[in-house]
Amino acid sequence: MDEIFANLAIGFSTALTPMNLMWVVIGGFLGTVIGMLPGLGPATGVAILIPISYSMDPTTALVTMCAIYYGAMFGGSRASIMINTPGDASAIVTCFDGYPMTKNGEAGKALGISAIASFFGGMVGMIFLVFFTLPVAKMALKFGPGEMFSLLILALTATVTLAQGNLMKGFFAMALGFMIGTMGIDPQSGIFRFTFGVEALQEGVDFLVAMIGLYAVAEVFKNYRTVGKEISLDTSTIGKVWVSWKDFKQCLGSMIRSSPLGFVVGVLPGMGGTVATFMSYAMEKGLSKNPEKFGKGAIEGVAGPEAANNASSCGALVPLLTLGIPGSGTTAVMLGALMMLGVRPGPILFQMHPEIAWGVIASMMIGNVVLLLINMPLAIPLVQLLKIPTRIMLPLILGMAFMGTYFLNYSSFDFVLVTLFALGGFLLMKLEVPLPPLVLALILGETVELNFRNAMTISGGNLMFFLERPLSATFLGLAALSLVYFLWKNRKESLRSR
Repeated sequence: MDEIFANLAIGFSTALTPMNLMWVVIGGFLGTVIGMLPGLGPATGVAILIPISYSMDPTTALVTMCAIYYGAMFGGSRASIMINTPGDASAIVTCFDGYPMTKNGEAGKALGISAIASFFGGMVGMIFLVFFTLPVAKMALKFGPGEMFSLLILALTATVTLAQGNLMKGFFAMALGFMIGTMGIDPQSGIFRFTFGVEALQEGVDFLVAMIGLYAVAEVFKNYRTVGKEISLDTSTIGKVWVSWKDFKQCLGSMIRSSPLGFVVGVLPGMGGTVATFMSYAMEKGLSKNPEKFGKGAIEGVAGPEAANNASSCGALVPLLTLGIPGSGTTAVMLGALMMLGVRPGPILFQMHPEIAWGVIASMMIGNVVLLLINMPLAIPLVQLLKIPTRIMLPLILGMAFMGTYFLNYSSFDFVLVTLFALGGFLLMKLEVPLPPLVLALILGETVELNFRNAMTISGGNLMFFLERPLSATFLGLAALSLVYFLWKNRKESLRSR
């Protein structure tokens, strides 16, 4: 316990520097705006703003990206409540009762409780994050190449099987990510692989170019049909953005139950805020004495999912910081950016650079307070941003994406790559192929290959090596179990539909 508080003291001394405080506020505000604009989301926001991080030190860069991440979680509910259009996938559930509250003349109350619940869930998630990260990091220091390979296989398999979607499409995306990740120089033999004679591919595909193409530019292509669409929004009827003590007490139980649920779901690879919010909504409706109110403007139907959503963003940082394994699309983008800055999140980070790891954790506590102060008094001015026409917003995003791509390596060939990734990402979206498995495989592919080769060297080429080590066998067993669970669940749903 003393060690945790000593580390937190180091973290706050880092987070409270003027530069980091400034970027917590800027990142939180930008994240809120990005989260509330339909069609965007935290992953897109982080991808667009990655080039800015190149002028920062690693701590400030990670602080800024985290602020954008949980800021987008705060802001995603605004569009759901006001215009019944979620800012991102994790805000879908807020539409169920948030928009009916607006139609009932309770928009101010809905905006107020969403901000309070997001703050509550974020702070509960931070408490869990503080007490979970150090034990997990210490345990991970004992992992050898066999355990690390099996853990990565578990993370990749869970991303495919626990997320909603078609199993074969998920594994196809993962295989595609591995294939792209093998381009360039073999890290052990030095041989060029799959460069097709293109000199610019000899060093492989830049993670960040892929991220910007798959998320930022592909989202522009996806939303081009909305150009010219005008949003009808009347902010004069919002009223006071606040909730009474009675309403707060009514929602307190929902927030207390949903916050730990959201954190646990966030830790699991492939789950994320969308799954957390749906689970929270189902739980609150099942426990309610008046379930018939849900879908008609029940305030608990906004409070529970919003608390779960923000707690899940804290949970997603546990595998990222302690194991170097991203648990979601957004944390995958963050991992790619940090690796390009020369920082590799993982257990060694807490030993070698505690000021980075704990500085980020402390900044998130400060950021949650900052976001509450942004989202309560400035709720009505922020909602006005929903009126920005897509014909202005989409070209701005496209311009920032291509400008940022060039500044990464100052290579004109990156324009070709980002366009190809954008077209590929757009096609995958149309075919309903999930992007997170592709992104995780692309980023983790080299690490998976390196640990597999090291394990084979140690064992003399014995594949049973992975099953002879208890922890490695456990991880592989859990990977197989997640696959069996997915197949069983699909079979059960198929029989029910018949």
